[in-house]
Amino acid sequence: MLRRLLNFFSSLWLTVVLLALALVLVFIGTLAQVKLGLYVAQEEYFRSFFVWWQPAGTNFKLPVFPAGWLLGTLLLVNLLVAHIKRFKLSWKKSGILLIHSGLIFLLVGQFLTEVYQVESVMRISEGGSKNFSEDSRKNELAIIDVTEAASNKVISIPESFLRQGEEIRHPELPFAIRVKTYFENSTPTGKMDDTPGKISSTHGIGKRLQFAPMKITATMDDDNKPTALVEIVGGNETTGEWIVSTWLNRYPWFESLNAQMGSLLEGELEKPQSFTYAGRNYEIALRAIRYYKPYTVTLLEATHDKYQGTEIPKNFSSQVRIDNPKKGEQREVLIYMNNPLRYEGETYFQFQMNAEPGMKSSAFQVVRNPAAITPYVSCTLVGVGMIVQFLMHLVAFGRRRNKATPTRVVSEPNPVDVGGAR
Repeated sequence: MLRRLLNFFSSLWLTVVLLALALVLVFIGTLAQVKLGLYVAQEEYFRSFFVWWQPAGTNFKLPVFPAGWLLGTLLLVNLLVAHIKRFKLSWKKSGILLIHSGLIFLLVGQFLTEVYQVESVMRISEGGSKNFSEDSRKNELAIIDVTEAASNKVISIPESFLRQGEEIRHPELPFAIRVKTYFENSTPTGKMDDTPGKISSTHGIGKRLQFAPMKITATMDDDNKPTALVEIVGGNETTGEWIVSTWLNRYPWFESLNAQMGSLLEGELEKPQSFTYAGRNYEIALRAIRYYKPYTVTLLEATHDKYQGTEIPKNFSSQVRIDNPKKGEQREVLIYMNNPLRYEGETYFQFQMNAEPGMKSSAFQVVRNPAAITPYVSCTLVGVGMIVQFLMHLVAFGRRRNKATPTRVVSEPNPVDVGGAR
């Protein structure tokens, strides 16, 4: 039985089949991007073990095709078992060993990158400071206890709990959150608008501004703007309903909403939605997931250079100051295109910039990837392995050629000196 398993997992046919399935997966995953969008298609087809199919009107899913993680794992097992079974350690095989080690390192590194890499955005106005970045695509329902003046206590609830539409309880909260309505994508509407399905609330911004459902977007230049109607419930009592939405605090949707309706709402958009329960003060918001840092980044100057006489961007650069009280460190750094800041295991790339007078700001893409070095190590191993293997074959070929070439014996006539020696 063990021999059969080894023969199966080390088979060249298994390699060919897995590579063929990978080609099919890339094809159908690319087509799925048209309907689902890039990020959703990546999650469903490449960052999972199976592609699932859910029959209409049911709550269960069926695996219908191997996804990226499963195919990658099987290819890795296939390569390792083939090495264990067939490979014999010797100097002549050192080049092949380095090449295959590089491939194994690449597969493992890519898996670690998919699991542990975190991408976020830090957006700072000129002269402002921040100690957190925000996730580019993931949201959270934040319940913030602001009773104490010295610090706030934040209870973060993943957006997936809102999708389930059930009552949410947390041991740190003295009340429950009842999800009454959830929109994956939404648009703000007025009271006089007759858009079907729109919602309002008894408290907060929802008393003056309603939200209606929209079709889920799949384009790269747009994002879904989720909205939920929640009720704060304690015991047999309720403190009322609240509308939470990324329209109310996430860039650039808040800026767009504020520009269109801010004057009509008399500044209500800029106020946090707050309530009191059991003598403590709370704020509630649906916002991007935040990643807090043990240091502060201050944007000293944002520079947007253009080619002379044109509106074509030439260079984006940001002069920032890093303040790290734990290390007693304070230093200034210039971040510009192709020259990121690497600090505390994260990389800050110049991402976006607003150069309008009085509204200058800069956005940095913040990437944390513990496995960032693996592609470089992998390519180095493969490159060195190919060079070693080539040189070994070249030397062996030269030796064989010298041994195969016969010694040439030439008979020459006696020399004749016609003129004689002088």
